[in-house]
Amino acid sequence: MRYLVRDRLLGFGEDYWIEDDHGDKVFLVDGKAMRLRDTFQLKDTRGRVLIDIHQKMLALRDTMIIERDGDPLATIKRKRLSLLRNHYRVSLVDGTELDVSGKILDREFAVDYDNELLAQISRRWLHVRDTYGVDVVREDADPALLIAVAVCVIHLAEKERGDD
Repeated sequence: MRYLVRDRLLGFGEDYWIEDDHGDKVFLVDGKAMRLRDTFQLKDTRGRVLIDIHQKMLALRDTMIIERDGDPLATIKRKRLSLLRNHYRVSLVDGTELDVSGKILDREFAVDYDNELLAQISRRWLHVRDTYGVDVVREDADPALLIAVAVCVIHLAEKERGDD
């Protein structure tokens, strides 16, 4: 399943819809303005919160936290000792680790688990300006989590570059 994400999604404090490849609204990104840290919620079309995302305040390296129902789900940070600047590690609370690598600032990267592709993020498929696709490859994958991961690594890469 492919989802369309507007780059303006990274403008915290504003709300945006994420659509499927048929143009139907699937997820609402509810930006939380007036916060000390970057934070937003991913909601379904009925307004139910699926994912909470926020920046970890006291960390040596920039870190994003993903929560579901108030419980931690994943921690995202740039991979240590990596020669590749665009290489991030997603540590899930169950001990699973996802690998995110590619040209993150160009919106051309992949999310892998144990060398198996879970999602491909790309602008190449689209003709809509400032939009990228999140193509969830595995049927048993969690699309909300993978969209949240994509948004987090883009946000972290842009902060590292100084775009924030």
